[in-house]
Amino acid sequence: MTTESVEPVRQERRRGHTPFTHSATPPPPARRSRRSLRMGAGRQHHGGPVAYVLLGIVALISLFPLYWTMVAASTDNTRVTQSPPPFLPGPNLFRNLRAAWEDAALGQAMTNSLIVAGSIAVATVLFATLAGFAFAKLRFRGRNILLMLVIGTMMVPPQLGVVPLFMMMSDLGWGLRLESVIFPTLVSAVGVFFMRQYLAEALPDELVEAGRMDGAHSLRIFWSIVLPVARPAMAVLFMITFVHAWNDFFWPFIALDMSNPTVPVALTQLSAGYVRDQSLIMAGALLGTLPLLVMFVVFGRQIVGGIMQGAVKG
Repeated sequence: MTTESVEPVRQERRRGHTPFTHSATPPPPARRSRRSLRMGAGRQHHGGPVAYVLLGIVALISLFPLYWTMVAASTDNTRVTQSPPPFLPGPNLFRNLRAAWEDAALGQAMTNSLIVAGSIAVATVLFATLAGFAFAKLRFRGRNILLMLVIGTMMVPPQLGVVPLFMMMSDLGWGLRLESVIFPTLVSAVGVFFMRQYLAEALPDELVEAGRMDGAHSLRIFWSIVLPVARPAMAVLFMITFVHAWNDFFWPFIALDMSNPTVPVALTQLSAGYVRDQSLIMAGALLGTLPLLVMFVVFGRQIVGGIMQGAVKG
């Protein structure tokens, strides 16, 4: 070997490397790190005992109002007003439920609430997604000013618009009808702002530009690109809007009467009279809560799965 070929070998030995072999064989630390990554790729992380205890306490606190409603609905009025109150269910649950169902006409009320809450939730999700897409990804004059105006409507108390809104519904001939409850709340500023913030982060600009290059117009892009991306947020917005519309009492109490009520309005019939039957009122409240519980049980997994899917995409 010549001097020129021996000198690089000596330099490699001084650094602690073996010549001609260190580049072909990866070092052991790198091999171990790749193995550890492969082993931990599908590993599930479990919380400690403190996390489970805290979660159990939060679950008990959240379920206690529902449990107390069931306990109060299963006893008589005398037992509910005693001190200390009962903490175990009584034998009168089904009798009180039947009496509340008949006295408050909850069959018609639940049908009306289903129509009102379903229509408001579907319309809010559709219009809020359209407006959120426009504010997040479309460029037009006055976009920021319009967005500020939409957000500004959230600061106006709804009580200020009750009188002109009631007069408007009367002029349209919708007095004491479900249309007077549905149409004023077909879209909400909270929903528009929520969808705008979600689409601004979850929808890449490249997808919109690719749709433009393929010759798709805005509605086509919305239908084929935006809706699949916005599906998790739409599920969350639908759930929140449906629950809010189902439990809304203020405006339906003004716009409707006992001949065509929603569930919160119909429940006021149970508290009429000189002596209020608390067990009957609790039975009606339990009946009014059951549809929401069924919705959470049936669609809860899909909603949570949609949220996690949106988090992964984001």
